[in-house]
Amino acid sequence: MRILLVEDEPDLGKAIKRTLTQEAYVVDWVQSGDEAFSYLEHDLSLYTVGVFDWMLPGKSGIELCEWLRSHHHALPVLILTAKDQIADRITGLDSGADDYLVKPFSMAELLARLRALRRRSPDLKPAHIQIGPLTLDCDRRVAFLHHNEASEQRIELTQKEFQLLQYMMEHPNQILTRDQVLNQLWEIGAEPNSNVVAAQMRLLRRKLAQHECDDFIETVYGMGYRFKTE
Repeated sequence: MRILLVEDEPDLGKAIKRTLTQEAYVVDWVQSGDEAFSYLEHDLSLYTVGVFDWMLPGKSGIELCEWLRSHHHALPVLILTAKDQIADRITGLDSGADDYLVKPFSMAELLARLRALRRRSPDLKPAHIQIGPLTLDCDRRVAFLHHNEASEQRIELTQKEFQLLQYMMEHPNQILTRDQVLNQLWEIGAEPNSNVVAAQMRLLRRKLAQHECDDFIETVYGMGYRFKTE
């Protein structure tokens, strides 16, 4: 999942981004509502969840929600705020927010709220993906290979390898270009090496080959990569 985090408190923003990144989310963090608006306007389809502070320089988190809903965008939004009155909660929810988290909060609760958003939002990617004998548990960030009911092998993957496999399994039989993979798995502003996608693909294939299932991934020369289901 790719998250647009809008938080103008530097220490809190860094802490949230670090926590989410450790949980295998891809996070674009901005510190003003106007910058967030430019990201959304440029390519809203990149994001699966928005985490917006209420009070921001420029547009507020509430205004961002109102803009999304007025344009019929269903992006799930979690509002962060120090406002804790019932009237404030009603305002936040009526603006189009899907959930509301009062500061200060624990990172464990933030992660739980995001998992709840996934369960409640049918447009979000499922928590489990299974193709043939390969299963991903996206909440626990674990990959398993099932040869039969009595045999289950855990595939040890790094965070980036898991993100890459998840993205490919979410788009089976589709050719994914290098640029598409970069846009999905690396945050805006990151400058990875030019061969980083090919290198990550090699590492993932090596891990899958240890379990004799590397033939799922096909290189389509001159175009990109494809996760085959047959």
